[in-house]
Amino acid sequence: MTTALVWFRRDLRLHDNEALREAAAADRLLPVYVVDPREYGTRPYGGTASFRFEKTGPHRVRFRCEALSDLRASLRERDSDLVVREGRPEEVLPDLARAVDADEVTMHTWPAPEERAVEARVNARLRDRGVAVRRFWGHTLYHVNDLPTAYTEIPDTYTPFRKSVERDASVRDPLGTPSLPPLPGVVRDGSDRSGDDRSDRSGDDGAVRPGDVPTPATLLADDGAIDVAQSPDPHGRGVLSFRGGESAALARVRSYLWDDDRLREYKETRNGLLGEGYSSKLSPWLNEGCLSPRYVHREVQRYEDERVKNESTYWLVFELRWRDFFQFQVAKHRGQFFSRPGIRERDDIDWRDDDRAFERWARGETGIPFVDANVRELNETGFMSNRGRQNVASFCANDLRLDWRRGAAYFETKLVDYDPCSNYGNWAYIAGVGNDSRDRSFDVLGQARKYDPDAAYVTHWLPELDPLPPEYAHEPWRMSDAEQAEHGVELGVDYPEPMVDPDLDLDYSENR
Repeated sequence: MTTALVWFRRDLRLHDNEALREAAAADRLLPVYVVDPREYGTRPYGGTASFRFEKTGPHRVRFRCEALSDLRASLRERDSDLVVREGRPEEVLPDLARAVDADEVTMHTWPAPEERAVEARVNARLRDRGVAVRRFWGHTLYHVNDLPTAYTEIPDTYTPFRKSVERDASVRDPLGTPSLPPLPGVVRDGSDRSGDDRSDRSGDDGAVRPGDVPTPATLLADDGAIDVAQSPDPHGRGVLSFRGGESAALARVRSYLWDDDRLREYKETRNGLLGEGYSSKLSPWLNEGCLSPRYVHREVQRYEDERVKNESTYWLVFELRWRDFFQFQVAKHRGQFFSRPGIRERDDIDWRDDDRAFERWARGETGIPFVDANVRELNETGFMSNRGRQNVASFCANDLRLDWRRGAAYFETKLVDYDPCSNYGNWAYIAGVGNDSRDRSFDVLGQARKYDPDAAYVTHWLPELDPLPPEYAHEPWRMSDAEQAEHGVELGVDYPEPMVDPDLDLDYSENR
């Protein structure tokens, strides 16, 4: 009789989960999630940098806890369970494997250095104890083995990569949810199926207990952060209530594509700023592994067959290919991808370390309304539009010349949809050290006028500017003292004066 242990990581779903499917071929199966303390709390950037940041912020903590609860509920519906432990996976997993006499451990693999290092330690410890380890690639649209070339040889710019996979690669069909074998006999699933997990690690009889699904209060040390996690978007100003879990992910696909029929206009609306329908907003579920990109691809194909096939349906898959591109770039370049010189090894940029400037940027108090509105949305909700991210990153890296990695680390803390490859890849791209040789600085004021012509977005997040007409809401520094008095908005009192000279420092023409 064979026993398998499946280690859930950022793959918190039952559908299209190859590690789960392969483990389910055993006679007995133990699903496990390990809460690694290294993923929480304040950390120095890269272990050596002079600045520190919160590794996983409250928005993502809440989302992850919800996703784990949903996963446990789905497993229990299938007469299985999710064993949850806190500790280092390289220590926890071998102990659990021994407790249930596991023959093998299956897991998904990721390309970023931190994830790879943990995998390597887990692999070594398990093999030392005679437990087989099987790793699978399952978080991208295209499987790494199906690329037209080895991932070490893919181009460093997106367009050649996109053309090659469109021409010479295909997307695998998503895997269905497998039937699950019973839990090992020594596992006690308890009587807490209502979700009240008052179970210890083991009982007097030596049985393995499921353990508690973490809550924000157990993962966050700061009371303010706990409040944010427990009461996300208290003012109801966010674009969408992002609830973690596979169930919510599949519901979002269904509502966006089928119920609301939004996909047909995706290309025209994707640069929007307000409302839940301007883009798919699937990224939180994709990046936490609650949703498979191959499942999304199949649903797009079905939509094209049953509704309409147009530029918009193509463009959603186009964006999934962008996501893949950064995953394979990290696999190719490893740690260099996260270094300050980037993959272009640039040493000609005089990056600044200015704590006061960074703090103003991070609080949304730069005095540039389009930047501040986007940052305040991020801080309050954990989400920001793609258009907003590009402009906020450009202002930080190109106008303030602050170390781009510090901005990327701030996004790592705040984003509900954080993914290391996409986040640092996009920041490096904007900062001029990544996957493009062109100047990617943004004309922030031009972007504001183009994408928020009525200043509806700016005044939504900066209500102190609501009394102003659109032209002044975007550029309040142009008001005279008399106009400030007339509208009841005094610069330096009601809203900050700009921290840079907008006429000199925000005049760029190269836009993505």
